[in-house]
Amino acid sequence: MVFVRLAGCNLRCSFCDTAYAWTDGRAMTPAQVGAKVKALRKRFPARWVCLTGGEPMLQDIGDLVRSLKKSGLKVQVETNGTIFRPSSADWVTVSPKPDKYQYDRRYKRIAREVKIVVTKSLSLAVLRKLKAEFPAKVPLTLQPESNAPWSRAKAVRLFKRAVHEGIADIRLSVQLHKVLGIP
Repeated sequence: MVFVRLAGCNLRCSFCDTAYAWTDGRAMTPAQVGAKVKALRKRFPARWVCLTGGEPMLQDIGDLVRSLKKSGLKVQVETNGTIFRPSSADWVTVSPKPDKYQYDRRYKRIAREVKIVVTKSLSLAVLRKLKAEFPAKVPLTLQPESNAPWSRAKAVRLFKRAVHEGIADIRLSVQLHKVLGIP
C-alpha cells in the first residue's frame, strides 16, 4: 500500500505520532499526487493507496479518489470520523479518538473497519460501546500507540478481555512500517 498523507487536522491529539502533518505540506493537484504515486509504484508495486493525515476529510478528496481509481488503484481512506464527506473509496477506516470517541454517525453505513489507538485511557467499556455502535460485520482493530511497549502490552490485555467477554471480530495490529523501518 502507498500512503498519501494529507495535511491538516481538526483534533491534534496529544499522542499523535504525525504532528508534522498538522501544518506541514504543500498544495498539489490530484494529477500531481497521481504522478507521485505512479513513481512510487515503480519501486513498490502496490495496488492500494491509503489517504490518511492529519485528517484527510478536511479536504475535498473526491477528485483525488476518482483519479486514483481511474488509474486502476484501490483507495482506502483513514479518518477520525468527525467530518463526513461522501466518497467513492473502496475502504473506509474510521478511527475515533479519545476522550469522547465521537464520529459522524453516517460512517456507520460505510466503515469497513474501526481502528482504535490504544492510549492510556482506553477501556474495555469503550471497546464494547464502539463495537455495539457499528454493524457486526465491521471489525474493531486495536493499534498500540506509536508501537510503545506499554501500549502493546495493554492492547494484548484488552484483546484477551474482549475475547473472553465474547466481543466478536476484534483484532490486534501494529504499525508494521515502523517495525520494519519503512518510511
